[in-house]
Parts: sequence; structure tokens; C-alpha cells
Amino acid sequence: MAGTSAVFVFADNAISSPVERDGMVWTGEELHLNELAQEFCKKPAMANALSLEGLEDYDPPEDGDLREVQSFGCHFVYLQRTHCWIQVAPPSE
Repeated sequence: MAGTSAVFVFADNAISSPVERDGMVWTGEELHLNELAQEFCKKPAMANALSLEGLEDYDPPEDGDLREVQSFGCHFVYLQRTHCWIQVAPPSE
């Protein structure tokens, strides 16, 4: 399932994944990290990062949606402006 959302992981993420890593490193400014929602909306966990890419078809993401990706053991937040999922530090419970 190919989706339209990009998925960005930390540059130093050592976990193997199906996410394409072509060596490009994006800055926080390029990803508009300063525009992340102040509060996240926790959503059900996903099995892997590829699952995030296809959500538009059955559960369209909204700005600030937060999902754990189980294969990574980390969390991603959706940024509507750039239609992407960005890895974030784990939320405090």
C-alpha cells in the first residue's frame, strides 16, 4: 500500500526499517517543527512505519495525531502542513 504521507525518522535511528533512507537529512526548519501542534491526539498504535503512509485511505490523519509505531518502539506525530509523520520523543504519560 503506497500512501501520500512522508515518514521522517531521527537521523541517528539505528532500528532497521522498510522506510527508505536515501541519506538526506532534513532540518527542523525544513520540516516546520516549530508548527507542530501544542497538544497531541493519541491514536491507536501501528505495526510499522509503512502503515502510516496509507492512513489517508481509511483513517485520514489530522494535525497533531500521535501514533506509536510498534516495530520502531517510538512515536510519530502528523503535521498537516507538510503531510508527513515525524518521529518525536516519547510523550510523558
